[in-house]
Amino acid sequence: MTSETPPEAKRPRAPSIRDVAKLAGVSHQTVSRVLNNHPSIRDETKSRVLAVMGELQYRPNRAARALVTSRSRTIGVLTSHRSEYGPASSIQAIEEAAVLQGYLVVTANAEGADSHSIARAITHLLDQAVEGIVVIAPQVRVFDTLAEMQLDLPFVTLQSTGRLNDHALSVDQMTGARLATRHLIELGHRGIYHLAGPQDWIEAEARMEGFLREMGDQDVPTTAPILGDWTAEFGYHAGRELLRVRDFTAIFSSNDQMALGLMHAIHDEGLDVPRDISVVGFDDIPEAAHFWPPLTTVRQDFAELGRRCVALLIDHDELPEGTDAPGSVIPTLVVRSSTAPPSA
Repeated sequence: MTSETPPEAKRPRAPSIRDVAKLAGVSHQTVSRVLNNHPSIRDETKSRVLAVMGELQYRPNRAARALVTSRSRTIGVLTSHRSEYGPASSIQAIEEAAVLQGYLVVTANAEGADSHSIARAITHLLDQAVEGIVVIAPQVRVFDTLAEMQLDLPFVTLQSTGRLNDHALSVDQMTGARLATRHLIELGHRGIYHLAGPQDWIEAEARMEGFLREMGDQDVPTTAPILGDWTAEFGYHAGRELLRVRDFTAIFSSNDQMALGLMHAIHDEGLDVPRDISVVGFDDIPEAAHFWPPLTTVRQDFAELGRRCVALLIDHDELPEGTDAPGSVIPTLVVRSSTAPPSA
């Protein structure tokens, strides 16, 4: 009686670099040079090897390539609060841009607020042999820890604090806030409140500063911004409190979720957006166009941010022709139905 071959034994072996070399009629060293874009390889040879790779569905072993080339082709992302729309969208954009350049992305979350937790997350990325790090962490203390660690590999930060100017790449939050505020002023509003984000968030600080600067430059009286927590629940309760006084005709919210809460509170008071009160948000989350009324907001180009971020980290010799140098990404104002001139 013969025993049946176990299922594991029937699975075909994954093609190796030597299988590619044999079928292409070259040495395995030549295949390795093709994988690493060696300049000495003739175009005809390269095309033949790549065709065989496609035929065999060969996928190079990244770990083995890292040992040979001393390159992991891996980018690390340090993040916190990655459930928020901005950080989550930034991570997705970086992953998509990295894949197009043949890189992997690994993430580490700085869960704690102390320097030890932040340093531990950075060390975790270094242990993955990353070639560069993107920092998507909104708190100033993260940047202080980065400066203390004096990293000896490329890194780029997606928030500008003034501490690490050489590494900063970000959406121009201040310009976005000024666009939102200017829109309300140009509609004729003079009583404008700002519902800001948490005090320790860099974006919240930049948006608040943009609001205050635009109001000052336009010589419009201001009241102290209200510090929120990014949630619709906070926006709702803040709106209910503000409506007890109702000495305003417009509100600029530092994000779309708080704007949603504000609009809920306004409707609960029997008032109308925008006839009685205009509302502007920030982020242009996918749901913003489906609020009632659809929300005027500031859109951040996360895809462009991700592309420039990856471009800054990897060798520029590997970039496709026409790739721009990194820099600040300017947001745009998306005008919808939640804003209108103040009623007489």
